[in-house]
Amino acid sequence: MLKEDALTTHSRKTILIVALLTLFAGVPPAAAQDEDAEVIPPAQPDFTLIALPTGMRVPLHKSAFRVTHLFLRPLGDGDFGDLLGDAFGLDSGAQIGLEYRYGLFQGTQVGIHRTSDKTIALFTEYSVFRQHPGMPVAIGVWGSIDGTNNFQDSYSPAIGAVVTRLVGQYAAFYIEPIWVNNSHPDPSKLVDHNDTFMLGLSTRLRVRPTVYVVGEWVPRLAGYDPGVDHGSVAIEKRLGGHVFQLNFSNSIGTTMSQIARGGFTNDNWYLGFNISRKFY
Repeated sequence: MLKEDALTTHSRKTILIVALLTLFAGVPPAAAQDEDAEVIPPAQPDFTLIALPTGMRVPLHKSAFRVTHLFLRPLGDGDFGDLLGDAFGLDSGAQIGLEYRYGLFQGTQVGIHRTSDKTIALFTEYSVFRQHPGMPVAIGVWGSIDGTNNFQDSYSPAIGAVVTRLVGQYAAFYIEPIWVNNSHPDPSKLVDHNDTFMLGLSTRLRVRPTVYVVGEWVPRLAGYDPGVDHGSVAIEKRLGGHVFQLNFSNSIGTTMSQIARGGFTNDNWYLGFNISRKFY
């Protein structure tokens, strides 16, 4: 009974957080402008880096789709012959994510991301400030909630900020403090720390007109922090509304709760790719 009561209390908290996020997402900016648009900033061509969000705004009533794909074979297993025989991991299984996001209001986007381990993440991002000559950075508020077993079992709400600094047309830098509740993967276990405060540090550099290199690192500063901190590097190509990315990560996480659980070891890295498409 005590466990059921605890789960019921947790469910009520989760529902309250979701309601607050939904309400917050429904508040349009005070000075909405049509300038949002349909122009892709050269230094910020996508709504995500590798796993972390960026400050890019989804235009009003427009949308975007993304596929994430991380192969489960560690690149460090065996010798080079073994790796070559496994086609650099392409013969192994993979964790796949499908994502759709929509510009609900000007400056407000909502979305859903589902991974093949049956985790569903609902998220929203609200643009509070845009970068301009009098404001050196853009600031957005991020809110999400992950649910395992197709959003039926364990719930992990998260809230944080996305601070963006664009440097001309060639570089973007991000700092993202994020708090994740219920970050332990087994909700039935009683642990001292069942939440994680982490700090996303990332950058995207434009090395050619449509070619970028990307890096992100997410140290956990407090709370539950098993394994090693999530880290990932990538190279990507933009073709119109598409972005094709080849990445290497020490984890297979693409949702906030998965990122909060960190990577496996710094000796094992995983090959992956992301493909995104903007519908505007």
